[in-house]
Amino acid sequence: MSSTSILRDPWRTTLAFVGVLTLVRLVVLFTTPLELYPDEAQYWLWSRELDFGYYSKPPMIAWLIHLTTAIGGNDEAWVRLSSLFLHAGAALALFQVGRTLYDARTGLWSAVLYSLMPGVVLSSGLVSTDASLLFFLSLTLWAYARLVTAADDRGRLTAALGMGAALGLAFLSKYAALYFLAGLLAHAVISREARAAWNWKTGLAALAAFAVVAAPNVIWNAHHGFATVAHTADNANWHAGDLFHPAELLDFVVGQFGVFGPVAFGVLGVGVWMLLRGREAASAPADKLLACMALPPLIFVAIQALLSRANANWAAAAYVAGSVLVAAWLVRWHARRTLTTAVATQGVIAAVIMIIGAFPPLGDAIGAANTFKRVRGWEAMTREVTARAEREQADAGLGAVAVDDRFLFNSLAYYGRDWFGKNGHPGLRAWVRTAAPRSHAETFAPLTPADGPRVLAVSLSESIRPEFAADFARFGGWEPVAVKLDRKRTRDFAMGVGEDYVRRPRDPASGLPIRP
Repeated sequence: MSSTSILRDPWRTTLAFVGVLTLVRLVVLFTTPLELYPDEAQYWLWSRELDFGYYSKPPMIAWLIHLTTAIGGNDEAWVRLSSLFLHAGAALALFQVGRTLYDARTGLWSAVLYSLMPGVVLSSGLVSTDASLLFFLSLTLWAYARLVTAADDRGRLTAALGMGAALGLAFLSKYAALYFLAGLLAHAVISREARAAWNWKTGLAALAAFAVVAAPNVIWNAHHGFATVAHTADNANWHAGDLFHPAELLDFVVGQFGVFGPVAFGVLGVGVWMLLRGREAASAPADKLLACMALPPLIFVAIQALLSRANANWAAAAYVAGSVLVAAWLVRWHARRTLTTAVATQGVIAAVIMIIGAFPPLGDAIGAANTFKRVRGWEAMTREVTARAEREQADAGLGAVAVDDRFLFNSLAYYGRDWFGKNGHPGLRAWVRTAAPRSHAETFAPLTPADGPRVLAVSLSESIRPEFAADFARFGGWEPVAVKLDRKRTRDFAMGVGEDYVRRPRDPASGLPIRP
């Protein structure tokens, strides 16, 4: 493999590979009929009003959506557009990491493994915080690689400034960026070369650059009761007396084969075992650096899974360094068959994901329809809601449309963006079930008596509909509605008109409505 023509100029080969893959992803992005996932709709909603922070995330994702939609409009593809370019940029940055720490050939395979990683393929077709996080972490890792390999003080100082700034931008994307600090500490503990790279100048430069970039979000949080931090802590979902979930840990570990790729994650596991055993084949100084950066997200999120729960993508930050580390080991071990198998396996998975993204009926035919249920039916649901609201408004007036689910609020806000609150139509509100708001919608658009005497209530949650209806003096009853998602599935919800909204008292202990 090393003698083939594609490896004679690894940088040009990397540029060509990433460029072609990005063009294919652009075609899929602009042809897919799949709608926005409700979280994507929420990020779009944030992007309408730029700020330095939002209810559950730092601000980078809203800034990126604001930029792309300002260029092309609010259609789904333009909302999602930044992700595929960010992942392309991350792949190119990882080439530079591989070349800096090893050689250009390792850089090429680092970029390929990262680009074809199943988690990255999926993320490239969505808009999420992971895309910008991984891009800026790739730049951070590149800067750190330059810091520890620089031959002079000026080079180390420049690298330290770049590392701090890039880490600050990663922090503005997702707080998982802070895993990098654990990696820095671990590397400093085990590596004399790492400690030698730092002095008061480089340390101050990195800290100052990070602080300047991250400060606006920290200040925003301080002025908003640390809302984003509190939401992140709430996501941990730790409950005393219920902190042992081995099945969740197993699900998380198995999920990593799907996020990184089955062969790549297997190689990572074998290589880390060899490194811990002191085997020379996996113990080069650069190997230790990358392992220090890859392991903290996996360890911390695995602990979180054991204590409560964890989504598989929560450890995605591990695979920035992990992609380079696996590429370096496979190149050093001359494991041509394993490398070919890893790339081919991930390539097939990537092709299947992109083909199904462009032609969802193929996914339905192979039994994957359930995977797409949350990116279908929201526009049709919005049409049902607005049609009913128009009838009620014409009949006896309507002050607001209120919903009992944050996913529903986000999707109606996006697909009804030209209807709610426009041309005399009622606004969209969120019914606050608990004593205090528990979502962005409930915080910034709560239903109140000031919204008028008649409200169209829309409910996704059958179990809490009696509580929703009981907050009105009079309620006309629920009318069930079903929206078709595919040949077998529907999204079932209900609508009804409530009059004279008066919020009942909430239990001070549970925060739930006190039953009459």
